[in-house]
Amino acid sequence: MPTTLVVTNDFPPRIGGIESFVAEVCRLLDDDVVVLASGPPGASASDAGRPYRVVRHRGLLLPTPDVARRAADLLRASGASRVVVGAAMPLGLLAPGLRRAGAEVVVALTHGHEVWWATLPGARAALRRVGDACDHLTTISGYTARRIAPALSPAARARLLRLPPPVAATFRPPARPNDRPDRPPTVVAVGRFVAQKGFDVLLRAWPAVVDGLPPARRPRLVLVGAGPDERRLRGLADAPGVAGTVTFAGALPAAEVSERLRAADVFALPVRTRLAGLNPEGLGLAALEAAACGLPVLVGRSGGAPETVLDGLSGHVLDSRDVGAWSAALLALLGDPVRARAMGEHGTRLVEERFGQAQARRTLRDALRLGSDPVP
Repeated sequence: MPTTLVVTNDFPPRIGGIESFVAEVCRLLDDDVVVLASGPPGASASDAGRPYRVVRHRGLLLPTPDVARRAADLLRASGASRVVVGAAMPLGLLAPGLRRAGAEVVVALTHGHEVWWATLPGARAALRRVGDACDHLTTISGYTARRIAPALSPAARARLLRLPPPVAATFRPPARPNDRPDRPPTVVAVGRFVAQKGFDVLLRAWPAVVDGLPPARRPRLVLVGAGPDERRLRGLADAPGVAGTVTFAGALPAAEVSERLRAADVFALPVRTRLAGLNPEGLGLAALEAAACGLPVLVGRSGGAPETVLDGLSGHVLDSRDVGAWSAALLALLGDPVRARAMGEHGTRLVEERFGQAQARRTLRDALRLGSDPVP
């Protein structure tokens, strides 16, 4: 019988940082889970090869009586005694009902969007209720912990745990340096094509990068992802002088994202805070994956994103909207491969020390009171 029920709207085949995180949580629990997830088109095909059962709920999971009943029935039928809520708000409101159904421990993950729940009065009260109903809320960064904590009761605040998304072993440096003279210098960005990720700033900075390098070293910019801003971004990529230097690679599975990262020289993503501070970057899994692959990382100054970089050592934290600063930083790194590689090595060590799977596994198992970590 599975030990843990995972309740989530964010799960593959959807692609995104939270989706990757929740899937990684299942692996950290040795796939000893049953998952209740929302059901986007094509989901059942992706579930067929998983080593655990995934039950799909038609439409979005919300803390309604119907969803509460279905989650409680699945908990009882599966024999699970623990619950992980993939995103604390709003599904953490299911916690009291799951306890009545037999859940001994409930842990809810927070990401970045809980910041606005902690800010707005009515939402703040709901977040406080969830904090009191769960054994632990986890936070992905020091920034999100500082923003969420004031909304919680003193008891729930004391139970906050740091659990950033661990970087999968798929992401690792290339076997040998990318220093072939015939290979164009390459910048890569990974994320959803939405305003918060700042792809537009990167594309506006790109013409100066192309102009600043000799024709023999004409650079390439690879954008990995998809989303509602794609049409607008493609228009920016057709700017005079840069046509043909930008590749839209689409949304890719983790193994292919890793290949794109290992084939590049610099990772850049000008993430920014929007909606008067309500929509910051919680941390930035893509930046950590890039660092794990040995790339210097450039990120925007938003929320917890600076925590993915040792500023000046493994990369740089830049003003999210300063196009000139982005052009200059990209030119400096593309023009100095030795320095770029040294920064990438610092970043790889940062990921190993602070965002490794072993540490995340211990934290999660301890939170769920699953006892000493068995030897995998």
